[in-house]
Amino acid sequence: MELKKLMEQRADLQTEMEALLHTAKTEERAMTEEESAKFDDLEKQIKAIDGTIKREERARMMDKKEPMKNDVEERAAVDEKVFADYIRGVVEQRADVNMTAGDNGAVIPTSIANKIIKKVVDMSPIVQKATRYNIGGNLSIPYYDEDTQSITVSYADEFSAGVSTSGKTATIDLKGYLARALTKVSLSLVNNSNFNIVSFVINDMAEKLVLFMEKECIKGTTDKVAGLAAGVTLKVDAASATAVTADEIIQLKDKVKDAFQAGGIFIMSSATRTAIRLLKDANNRYLFQDDINAPFGATLLGKPVYVSDNMDNMAAGKTVIYYGDMSGLALKISEDINIQVLREKYADEHAIGVLGFVEFDAKVENAQKIAMLVMKAS
Repeated sequence: MELKKLMEQRADLQTEMEALLHTAKTEERAMTEEESAKFDDLEKQIKAIDGTIKREERARMMDKKEPMKNDVEERAAVDEKVFADYIRGVVEQRADVNMTAGDNGAVIPTSIANKIIKKVVDMSPIVQKATRYNIGGNLSIPYYDEDTQSITVSYADEFSAGVSTSGKTATIDLKGYLARALTKVSLSLVNNSNFNIVSFVINDMAEKLVLFMEKECIKGTTDKVAGLAAGVTLKVDAASATAVTADEIIQLKDKVKDAFQAGGIFIMSSATRTAIRLLKDANNRYLFQDDINAPFGATLLGKPVYVSDNMDNMAAGKTVIYYGDMSGLALKISEDINIQVLREKYADEHAIGVLGFVEFDAKVENAQKIAMLVMKAS
């Protein structure tokens, strides 16, 4: 059985175990004999799956040698040729050198898929800095929740009973929402053997994916990806609907605890950045400092500033600045990219379409790391 299916089975079994415990806790009772037996059986199945996974990992370590660098480079070159031939419609007689067909099209070589994903990560600091989980299917991330109940510490007297309190463990569930990217390639370029069609497709598809994924990471969509908009709880409300002050930016930065300041960045639109460039502190010094050594060429209160076209400009009720360590955002990306080549649909445009599908989801997993500045409603 594939490792992916084993992990999915394990997650389903663990969900069943948690459901049994949750039912008993909710009804404030002990588990019944039937529930206990079911729980023990689920635990036994999980341990069996864990054992199978470990044995498979040991087998891989024993049977497969680390590929030499030249072998990896040669395999990558072959993959690129196969992918280019697939786009151009060239099919070899030998099946072992062709693309593997999937439900949504061909499953492209791993080396090509990884290049597309890497481009997406490199192009967006939000995607790059988020905590990434590269697996398919659903994922549950446990976290310690003290919002409703927490551990308390107090003075104690001998021979007096204490009150027991504890925090609660909750989970963040990440699903796999299917997104697609379409790249149209001129047939003139396709037929030009000197044109690096693989690089063109990788770059163009990655650019389209990053714009969409970054927008979803920032704003989200109802009943789809939640993103920052639905999970950030630390907030500074601006006094104005059209302008921000230096004091508000300082308050925004200080919303994030010092323990999470090291990886902090500001995210805003270009227009918001321009407005902030004109702000000065009490000593008539500009808050915004150009810094060629900074990751994005500028710093604000000593932190890098990243401009995104997906951020709103200053207007009533809009979230115009995010600040914090973006590792507080959990991003699940499936690297099993499926590709379809649409040869007939764009024939009247003298082009072919390359359609790529990828699954992803994003939610805030640590709300202490990120804060937002929201303009006055009116």
